[in-house]
Amino acid sequence: MRKKILVRGPILSQSGYGEQSRFAIRALRAHEDRFDIYIVPVGWGQTGWLAERSEERRWLDFIIDKTNHAISNKVPFDASLQITIPNEWERLAPINVGWTAGIESTKIDPVWIEKASIMDKIIVVSNHAKHGFDTTIWTTRDQQGNEIAIKNNVPVETVNYAVRKWEPTDLETDFEYDFNFLSVAQWGPRKNMINTIKWFVEECHDRKVGLILKTNIRKNCVMDRLETEKNIRKVLDQYDERECKIYLLHGDMDQGELAALYEHPKVKCLISLSHGEGFGLPIFEAVCHGLPVMAPDWGGQCDFLYGPVKIGRKTKKKPLFSRISYTIGPIQEFARWEGVLHPESMWCYPDQGDFKMKLRNMISKHGKHLKNAKILQEHVLEEFSAEKQYAKFADSVWDVFAASTQSNVVKVYG
Repeated sequence: MRKKILVRGPILSQSGYGEQSRFAIRALRAHEDRFDIYIVPVGWGQTGWLAERSEERRWLDFIIDKTNHAISNKVPFDASLQITIPNEWERLAPINVGWTAGIESTKIDPVWIEKASIMDKIIVVSNHAKHGFDTTIWTTRDQQGNEIAIKNNVPVETVNYAVRKWEPTDLETDFEYDFNFLSVAQWGPRKNMINTIKWFVEECHDRKVGLILKTNIRKNCVMDRLETEKNIRKVLDQYDERECKIYLLHGDMDQGELAALYEHPKVKCLISLSHGEGFGLPIFEAVCHGLPVMAPDWGGQCDFLYGPVKIGRKTKKKPLFSRISYTIGPIQEFARWEGVLHPESMWCYPDQGDFKMKLRNMISKHGKHLKNAKILQEHVLEEFSAEKQYAKFADSVWDVFAASTQSNVVKVYG
């Protein structure tokens, strides 16, 4: 018998959590023999909403209308799947599953432990996020004043994203130099974009190489582009004379255009100096398209940046990317986020000198890095296929029905 599952998340948002929501929906839809899907779309920050016209979008609109009708008629749901940061989790049905990107730092916030306790299961996108839920311990005091330790006791399972590889279309742009690095990230403290630009220019100021920035601050509108340009100029004003080029790509890009960017013959490597990733979708996309990657060996990206390498008669998993050295330190005060990025948590600080050395190495030995990238691409396309990951996610949700003892009380959403 199919289970009525209410999915609440930023399904139509142009954000990381939007992509995560659509992954979940595609996984459940691939197993509609088990799930009767209902959807409540919510916003995510100030990010824009998808405006595409596709079969999937028409289906989403149909399911959203079906859900509105079901809620107005007080139809009970068997389970909820809530796709967001844990702060927003609620008990909406007899069974409740949280599907979150988890954390980019070392410890989950105490609020997350409290919210996790009302869920029946937590699914996260990486082993880094799972480690945070499984190992974080905070001390507090009970009503009698005794010191007690609190930790998460709800089951946590990792399900990675599925392959994101598309057919390239015409990008309608070109780059002056033949060797260009690429950074795809939203402009903000965690993504470390200012140092990405500064350190690149300091190292490559006398080289005929480029840095392509696919970035924005919040949305893909004209005002956002002007603000983004202003931020980049503020960094570059410190470097008057330079041979290297900085390019800004701003605005909506469809899947074919992104594929064309990753596979562009003049784009040689994706770089990430992020302080932490729950998973790292742009890094994953680059890998799926066979592009070499430079990144710290810390965070969610470690789940897919290692691949099989033959050493003698044995095959071992090895890093198939250019690893940037780092240290772990406290989150900067201006980057802390109450209820999410706790002052006592820490994250990754990529090393400036090592990053510059790795830039030089990528340029001088690109052939070696490209060979590793192709090995990694083949591994990821096989192990992270949509069929495998959708089945894994659907099974993870379905398992909750067998593991949970359901109450006779049914709460209707709204």
